[in-house]
Amino acid sequence: MREKFSKEEKSWMMYDWANSAHSIVVVTVLPIFFMSLFENNTGAMATWGAVTSASKFLVAILAPLLGTLGDFKNMKKRLFTFFVAIGATSCVFLAGMPFAPKWQFILGLYALSNFGFAGANIFYDGFLPEITSHERMDKVSAWGFGLGYIGGSTIPFVVFLILYMLIPVNPAMAISFGLTGVWWAVFTIPMWKNVKQTNYIERSKRMLGDSVRNMGKTAKEIFSNKVMVLFIIAYFFYIDGVNTIIYMSTVYGSALQIDATQMMLALLLVQILAFPFAILYGNLARSFGSRIMLAVGIVIYMGICILGFNISETWHFWLLAVLVATSQGGIQALSRSMFGKMIPDLKRSNEFFGFFEIFGKFSAIMGRGFSDSSVYRLHA
Repeated sequence: MREKFSKEEKSWMMYDWANSAHSIVVVTVLPIFFMSLFENNTGAMATWGAVTSASKFLVAILAPLLGTLGDFKNMKKRLFTFFVAIGATSCVFLAGMPFAPKWQFILGLYALSNFGFAGANIFYDGFLPEITSHERMDKVSAWGFGLGYIGGSTIPFVVFLILYMLIPVNPAMAISFGLTGVWWAVFTIPMWKNVKQTNYIERSKRMLGDSVRNMGKTAKEIFSNKVMVLFIIAYFFYIDGVNTIIYMSTVYGSALQIDATQMMLALLLVQILAFPFAILYGNLARSFGSRIMLAVGIVIYMGICILGFNISETWHFWLLAVLVATSQGGIQALSRSMFGKMIPDLKRSNEFFGFFEIFGKFSAIMGRGFSDSSVYRLHA
């Protein structure tokens, strides 16, 4: 943090630190616990994937409307807070599941936490063009992801691993899920306190109707802008690989009967290595441009997907973990900042990010379907 950042930039970046605990503890550890409740791993994975897709689909169809509502005066922070509350509270309630494991409740709380996480990110991303300059966007976005990896993901996960070794697994998971919810809420405080909505549309008595009309206007602007529409289409396809690997990695590993401890240690390695690589992507983008660095990350992910399709040994999983760490944060960070720099009207940044979220969420749904097919092939 020797880099010079404004108070608003630091507070915005801290939200990546806050919500990244969900990405590692809930998205990757909870599936291991869920799969252990079933004898049929293939069926359990299909169920888990279907719920992941459903929560993503709901956010995807609501994203444009939520984005336009968020652009009205004082609405962005309120809607952001609403979704953070849903996500963090769901994690706290998940703490009770290891003691009374009801798979239906686990799936329901997981879906709610996913819904809160994805919904809050619409507004979090929408704040990026407001808290920094066009020239600093790549660096600020990359540092956000980097802090998420090194702090938000690593510290709660290390706590879980220590508890996992010292006490029975169910209390260890319960404490970790509860810590995730508290961590998420506490480290969102700087965002609530210091980040303000400086660009907005004045509120009207017919905000909902105006939002629907603004959605149509924004869609026309996007699809009449050749550069923006080509980027969004490309984003839909390449982020599919990133999302699929994030959400299905441990479930896929469990289906291949890779030891749970090995998977968790490999995931810890990803978080530690991803921090410097995310910062590296942001720095290299200043020299070579965001587009070139995104292309580098996409080529690496193409190799990851080919190798992952043929995984059979534990060391393969470790190799893939290292490769993922080199590019996961960089791709996500530069995608966010590159799109942010394309937005023509900062008063409507949330509207544009709402449409941006559609493509990211639908690609996650598509990726889940393909990963299910791969697992069925493995068990055939």
